[in-house]
Amino acid sequence: MLVLSRKLGESIVIQDQIELTVLSVEGETVRIGIKAPKHVDIFRKEVYLSIQESNQESAKPSPAGMLALMKMMDDNK
Repeated sequence: MLVLSRKLGESIVIQDQIELTVLSVEGETVRIGIKAPKHVDIFRKEVYLSIQESNQESAKPSPAGMLALMKMMDDNK
């Protein structure tokens, strides 16, 4: 992990397309502004992890779904 220090108003640039700017610091809370192309998805980590978990759950085969798939395969023989 790269660790950088930035002061209020200073930025970090990632691959010429993404710019992170420190907007404010209040106690232990830091507000960060992000400029990135529209095609780049940006999520808070807890939201990203929730999306990943939801996607994994959706990809799991359900017993009812498996039975329906087996029936379709038998019907196509």
